[in-house]
Amino acid sequence: MEKLLLFLMILLIVDIEPSNANNPTRSLNNLKLPGDSTRLVELDRYWAKLSKTVQEGDFEGYKALYHNDAVVVFTSGKNKISEPIAKALASWKKGFNDTKEGKQNDKVEFRFSQRIGSETTAHETGIFFFTSFDSNNKVKAKSFTHFEVLLIKRDNEWYALMEYQKSEASQEEWDALK
Repeated sequence: MEKLLLFLMILLIVDIEPSNANNPTRSLNNLKLPGDSTRLVELDRYWAKLSKTVQEGDFEGYKALYHNDAVVVFTSGKNKISEPIAKALASWKKGFNDTKEGKQNDKVEFRFSQRIGSETTAHETGIFFFTSFDSNNKVKAKSFTHFEVLLIKRDNEWYALMEYQKSEASQEEWDALK
């Protein structure tokens, strides 16, 4: 009886896995556990809130999504730097104010290539697409950027600890993450 059960289990595994081998969303490496589902829903809300703060020019709301001791790393430009979030926020504040006042219209979208985490930690990797339009709806800035963000959850809220803007991305790379 044990041999029959073992044989049936092996047969079931062998039968299921080949049918999913060419389907990356169904491979064993990408199966989502129930805890992952909750974390991903919460993080999707975090990214939606971050996008909304950019679109509305809500500087204080945006700032509140980062831990006070967060660090931002930039390696996509000529000057490769790491700086406290407070310094980066100070340089971004004018764009938020201009958006809030209707002088420009900013938008950011996120797509992910890897999402790793636990109930209270997350490491998100992907591409963000930032666009900025002037008051006449003319493109001021448009960029695709590879990024990584390290987050922690405190008091049921997610906060970014580290944002790493790695390198420029292409439209094709962006489209591949649909």
